[in-house]
Amino acid sequence: MKFTKMHGCGNDYVYINCFEESFPTDATVREKLVQQLSDRHFGIGGDGVILICPSEVADARMVMYNADGSSSAMCGNGIRCVAKFVHDHGIARKETLTIETAAGIKTIRVVEKKEGWAVRLQVDMGEPILDPAAIPAHISHGVEEKIALEDRTLKITAVSMGNPHGILFVDEPTDEWVLKIGPRLERHPIFPQRANIEFVQVLSPQEVVMRVWERGTGETLACGTGASAVCVAGVLTGKTERNVLIHLPGGDLDLVWDAESGHVLMTGPATEVFHGEIALSALLS
Repeated sequence: MKFTKMHGCGNDYVYINCFEESFPTDATVREKLVQQLSDRHFGIGGDGVILICPSEVADARMVMYNADGSSSAMCGNGIRCVAKFVHDHGIARKETLTIETAAGIKTIRVVEKKEGWAVRLQVDMGEPILDPAAIPAHISHGVEEKIALEDRTLKITAVSMGNPHGILFVDEPTDEWVLKIGPRLERHPIFPQRANIEFVQVLSPQEVVMRVWERGTGETLACGTGASAVCVAGVLTGKTERNVLIHLPGGDLDLVWDAESGHVLMTGPATEVFHGEIALSALLS
């Protein structure tokens, strides 16, 4: 099976071009394969696997799996890479592309090219979901709501960008927060489908630092839906403006929560690292 390794701000995935390749449909086999492909020691290595598939309603369809084999509806960094692949490899050589996801059809615009290759893209992430029942989250209002975690009380803001997020504003997003508190909050009872957890330090109303513990993967260098959720949470809590620069361990993302449309616009890089082939029989034996 041929594959392409790509990343957006270090949020890296193994991409399979299902216009040409097939991927196992059996759930057990698929889960094992995703886990092995994502393994950074015994596989290719990545935060998961993303399939680039034909679509009847868009230029392509994105199917995403976390590193543990579980599925996810949307990935902001991943969809930029999907759009780059679709553009650069001639599947749909257009400046504005549509990608079908489990969270709906997203529009991606190529905003910068280098020698004909798309290097920077803007994704219309759509409107945030703030209704706790739809996130889903077992909370009352979702804005800096107090929740209990063992011996401490935390303030968490819940937002969905097609997948659930819990945002905490902290003095500094340390390892104590991300690596110890993050996995506990991912599986906290308030999140029936688990959640991505973002820890955010506000530098100014226009600039923040963010680290993320991703559902089904662990800490990643970037999370596009998480950055979008942080942009929304910053406005809801009065900590940031609608335009915000977000510094992540893997790079920077520019976010805008447009007041007129209500949509979140995310702009950032997409990078193709290398191509290869892997013997499925060796992985699945």
